[in-house]
Amino acid sequence: MLELSILGFLYEKPLHGYELKERIHGLSGHVRPVSDGALYPAITRLVKNGLVDSRTEPGASAAPRRTLSLTPEGRRELLARLRAPKDAEITDGQRFFTLLAFLRHLPDAADQAAVLRRRQAFLDAPASFFYEGGAPVTVEREPDLFRQGMLRIARATGTEEKAWLKEALTELDRRASFARPDRPDTP
Repeated sequence: MLELSILGFLYEKPLHGYELKERIHGLSGHVRPVSDGALYPAITRLVKNGLVDSRTEPGASAAPRRTLSLTPEGRRELLARLRAPKDAEITDGQRFFTLLAFLRHLPDAADQAAVLRRRQAFLDAPASFFYEGGAPVTVEREPDLFRQGMLRIARATGTEEKAWLKEALTELDRRASFARPDRPDTP
């Protein structure tokens, strides 16, 4: 997800390494802090793979700073990753949030909707943190007070996310229908 975050933020505009780190921290730092030991090697890999350009600029009153920008190959890579996210990017809540942060960059509403439909299908499948006899344990069947809390919070969050997904898919389907070339123009 770190590489997706780097590509996503650089898609929006060139950034210095520190600015990029601050944006990534704002997106997911409360859950998964990003260290220099993870960020800078990831940037180096992306530069080496031709996805990110790094140029040195003189600092205003300090040492020279590296400005990072996305290359055309980096733009294509970001769009490909957004169009076809890995299963873990759909099923893991924090990874999905990272994906959502940049999904607007996909130009096609139908592609955006396809990603949301994958998340919707995941949320519609019966699941739990706990299983008994191969079946998911519901809050009503869980005797432990603290596990009940986990299950209630997950249910409430899931209910709200499902409602949002339904609304978002309705809007994206509307947009996609306007973008279809076979749709007759109407005033």
